[in-house]
Amino acid sequence: MKIKKILIGIDESSFAEHAAEFGFYIAHTFKAKVGLVHIIEPMVTPVATNSDILLGTTPQVMGVNDLELITIQNDASETLIERTTKKFGRDLEVTHFNEFGSTADGILACSKEFKADLIVIGTHSRTGFDRLIMGSVAEDVVRHSEIPVLVVPFPDHSE
Repeated sequence: MKIKKILIGIDESSFAEHAAEFGFYIAHTFKAKVGLVHIIEPMVTPVATNSDILLGTTPQVMGVNDLELITIQNDASETLIERTTKKFGRDLEVTHFNEFGSTADGILACSKEFKADLIVIGTHSRTGFDRLIMGSVAEDVVRHSEIPVLVVPFPDHSE
């Protein structure tokens, strides 16, 4: 199997940066094209009410409106993608995807759109209750992907 296109999932974590470094190393080795994807999950904004919800009043959003929030998130995502590309993507063709929604679903959709041969993602290595509550993006991607997925664990330097 020849690896021609690699999709790398990133976020602001050191786990994702480690996986990106690994993914770009593979891309350089195979002279593969890279798809860099950052998924913005919807944020819950606090609400305040003028009176009791049971009386049928409509909640009002406090602070930043939804359009401003989306713009701020999109700008941060673009900055992350540019920074990662500059750091690891020298001499490679890099396509970027900036999506809104579920992280696992977004990664899978982008892998199909990009026609990736491999997905590279990092793992936060959550276990127990944290994993039950937070879920596992890596596990969801592995379970539903139609192509190979490389899950890169973050090295534990505490030993």
